[in-house]
Amino acid sequence: MSAHTFQAHRPALTTAPAPAAGTPAAAPAPLTAAAPRTAAASAAAGGVPAGRDAYAHLSLTRTVPKEFVHRASVAEVLLTDWQRTGEDRFTVSAQWPRGHSFFTPIAGYHDPLIAAETIRQSGLLLAHTEYGVPLDHSFVMHDLSIALDPAHLRVGAAPAALTIDVTCSDITRRRGRAASLRYTSTLRRDGHVLARADASCTCTPPAVYQRLRGNRTHTTPLALTAPTAPQTVGRTSPTDVVLTPTPHPHTWQLRTDTRHPVLFDHPVDHIPGMVLLEAARQATTAHLGHPTLPLTLTTTFTNYAELDTPCHLQTHTTPTPGHPAGHQTTHITCHQNNHPVFHSTITTTTP
Repeated sequence: MSAHTFQAHRPALTTAPAPAAGTPAAAPAPLTAAAPRTAAASAAAGGVPAGRDAYAHLSLTRTVPKEFVHRASVAEVLLTDWQRTGEDRFTVSAQWPRGHSFFTPIAGYHDPLIAAETIRQSGLLLAHTEYGVPLDHSFVMHDLSIALDPAHLRVGAAPAALTIDVTCSDITRRRGRAASLRYTSTLRRDGHVLARADASCTCTPPAVYQRLRGNRTHTTPLALTAPTAPQTVGRTSPTDVVLTPTPHPHTWQLRTDTRHPVLFDHPVDHIPGMVLLEAARQATTAHLGHPTLPLTLTTTFTNYAELDTPCHLQTHTTPTPGHPAGHQTTHITCHQNNHPVFHSTITTTTP
């Protein structure tokens, strides 16, 4: 379980100007036979207007508001637009840069983990804009699976423009807002399917989150440990390494640098899920002993990863039945205080 907590510093976004009174907005089906909620009613409830009517100025030439995807830096927003296409069905637009400060290309391919970040942002965007979740709610991602086609991951002569078809299901609501949901996504580039993904998350009000976390919301991170050699984990800079070597084979300690401008884009009280995914990827590369390009990634989060206690990752490989020669499957488990934090299975090829 990995919570994404973001404190919005622009309250106006939670009470954005509403359309004319009585104008219905694209919203989830109501819980009762009552009339559909208007954008004004959604704003009055503490959320954002359902649908994108209040943000009709958005287009493919600019990113969505950073608050909707829980980023402090505009530069880290990957999504550019969205629209409803049916009941609980949406199309989201995204753009991947040819070069990114952290999701750097791998042998001419876009980093597959930028797809995972795109999926993460899509779920947040739709929860806030289409399902009435206020910006001050915390998100807990429970699982994420993604399968990619490397044929469409090649870095081209321009940034990659993507369309993402998203279907939301298993939606639970409280007070008319989504409390949890699952969303499946198909990412396309130039009409070709680049990736398919599935994820689920819950949305937690501030008071509930505070009770869940208790005094963990004000912990002091561990002292920064020494990084594993960057070249052994597919990195060029020690700043981007999230593992520390240990005396035990196929075992690493998680290294958390809360000053990292991408992995820790804003202050948090736990280790973000994207840090855990990067740790799983780096551990896979270190375990196999050669550069890797992830093709599938399946992760289940079971507990918060705390900042003030060591986390340890262990790896082992298994045969990959049904896959071409050269594909390898690595299993990564992470424990903290003798409790599981997450488990990942990553199938890779050599780029």
